[in-house]
Amino acid sequence: MGISEFSIPFRYRTNKANPFVWLLSHTLHHWAVFLAALIGAVGNAALASVPAVQFGIVFTNLTSGSPDKNVFIRAALIITYTQVLRGLFQLMRNFGFEATAQKIERDVRDEFYINLLGKSMTFHTLQSVGDLMARATNDIREVNFLFSPGINMVFGSINFLFIPMVIGWGINPALLLTPLLFLITYFLSILVYLKKLKPITTKVRSSFGMMNSRLAEAIDGVETVKAAAQEENEIALFQRNVGAYRNASVEQGDMEARFLPLLLLAMAMGFGLLHALVLFQKGTIALGDVIKYFSALSLLGFPTNTSIHSYSQISLGIASARRLLSIMNAENDLDKNDSGRADPLRGDVSFSDVSFSYDAHSTALQHISFKVQAGQTVAIVGQTGSGKTTLVRLINRTYDPDSGSVQIDGIDLRSWKLDALRSQISIIEQDIFLFSKSIFENIAFSKPTASREEVEAAAKKAQAHAFITALPQGYDTIIGERGVTLSGGQRQRIALARAFLTDPKILILDDSTSAIDSQTEDEIQRAIKAASEGRTTFIITHRLSQIRWADLIIVMRRGTIADFGTHAELMRKSPSYRNIFTEA
Repeated sequence: MGISEFSIPFRYRTNKANPFVWLLSHTLHHWAVFLAALIGAVGNAALASVPAVQFGIVFTNLTSGSPDKNVFIRAALIITYTQVLRGLFQLMRNFGFEATAQKIERDVRDEFYINLLGKSMTFHTLQSVGDLMARATNDIREVNFLFSPGINMVFGSINFLFIPMVIGWGINPALLLTPLLFLITYFLSILVYLKKLKPITTKVRSSFGMMNSRLAEAIDGVETVKAAAQEENEIALFQRNVGAYRNASVEQGDMEARFLPLLLLAMAMGFGLLHALVLFQKGTIALGDVIKYFSALSLLGFPTNTSIHSYSQISLGIASARRLLSIMNAENDLDKNDSGRADPLRGDVSFSDVSFSYDAHSTALQHISFKVQAGQTVAIVGQTGSGKTTLVRLINRTYDPDSGSVQIDGIDLRSWKLDALRSQISIIEQDIFLFSKSIFENIAFSKPTASREEVEAAAKKAQAHAFITALPQGYDTIIGERGVTLSGGQRQRIALARAFLTDPKILILDDSTSAIDSQTEDEIQRAIKAASEGRTTFIITHRLSQIRWADLIIVMRRGTIADFGTHAELMRKSPSYRNIFTEA
């Protein structure tokens, strides 16, 4: 298994071998509160048997011919005292299991989020955001429900199964027959029930993830849906996903409706009463013992009725834990290399016979070789799909090459400490992502300790200061999710300011000025040129004004380097470049 590219150690060690071991490792960390819950469960069940015993004593006293009032008073006091104490144990049980559930939900959320941030971009590229959100929210919530009410009800009620055996043994060993047979058949039926329920609950959770995934895609692409007038088709698709989730849930309900222990309970109550009456007629036991025994048998109803939903909840929780682990245990492709080099970069970059593919069916880059000296500006041009973005993503180890070597300052990228490497490389993409925070926080995102003066200086370099100060709250203006309240050009200038603030040794601009209006284009170009001085800069662009002054121009074609050189050299010797230049 690969090592995650980013890692903040979780607060304690967990074992992710399988869902049971993983949940147990979380539970053991909170052993004190879980132990209190178990003590409460045992105490509650033990005291639940007291009324049954006292009812038998009272009934025997009533039918004795000379009732003793002290027996009634004593029984009433015992029942009152024990049931009040039982209430306290029940409170301990419920509070303990609920506290355990909430603590584990919090810890699982933290662990899952840390694990997600540690995954490589290769992993995230292949994952559905909607399905990840379903796992990070609903599946983790199901883990909470596994403990409370799931395990809470199981542990709280399972002790009741043994009370009739204890009371029956105390009356007459023959009365062990009914509760013992019920206990054996009950556990066998539960095992069969859980085995049949496992694939159903797995289907319930996976269909919910599919439904959530499609919903997230539709919302994220709502502009495209409306532009293509595909609302009806999207609604029909979503209804099919909802129907699949509904069918899985109905299948689970059907399985619960055919819960066999309910039939076993009815048979046990009938046979147990008949057995006790036969022993009474033979004079083996007293009538009060029949009442005591039947009252004890009636306690079997609690574990039987609660187990219908509690075991289903546990099965759903295990299925959810399995889905979470499938993500957490997924292989990562990049090694963060904590012991690697962490020196300041000079900025020399070289590719040596590099090939890369996203999957086994198609190759994105083939035999790429070139060298860039520190401080040079490189323009990468080519038709859409020629591999330009893929090439620059190898520089900061978003991906690792399948073969060949990418080196910075003469050292293979795998030998660098990953976070030290990335902290000195800044990428501005065409699709700018801004957070739903203030403009100040967005610019200072990669340098949270930056002062107001530093942020404003970076914004001025990116030609963003003027429009920011014109906003109602200036740098404190809260922008919408993904920066929807700003124009494309404004978003890109904020991204440029974010990059300038970190003062990277290597700057990568992935068509990041495509939305800049012509009025400010010259100013932006001057800002980029000034920012590129003293650092290695890679620019993916079709703007002639940026291509002309690049020290090196790389022409990409179908994942290979068709040619490279300066603008003048390529105009003279490269038909591919001349075509791109002419079309541009």
